[in-house]
Amino acid sequence: MFDVYISEKRELLVVSCGSKPSVAGQPAKWRKSKKRIKSVSTEIRSAIESRGFYLRRLNAKHGAGSGSEQGLV
Repeated sequence: MFDVYISEKRELLVVSCGSKPSVAGQPAKWRKSKKRIKSVSTEIRSAIESRGFYLRRLNAKHGAGSGSEQGLV
């Protein structure tokens, strides 16, 4: 299972269940989502296995192009 956090900068952080939302170089305040995720995509799973977290910026406007997924490390 995975925990999902959202920052005040509209960034999405996915970590394995029980991990703390501390990302190096990211002093943002994280809000924990009330939902826990049972399964994630292979891209997210591989990022969590290699780095311990998956981080991406959410769209400022809904319906914007697919350019929202950026590697923020």
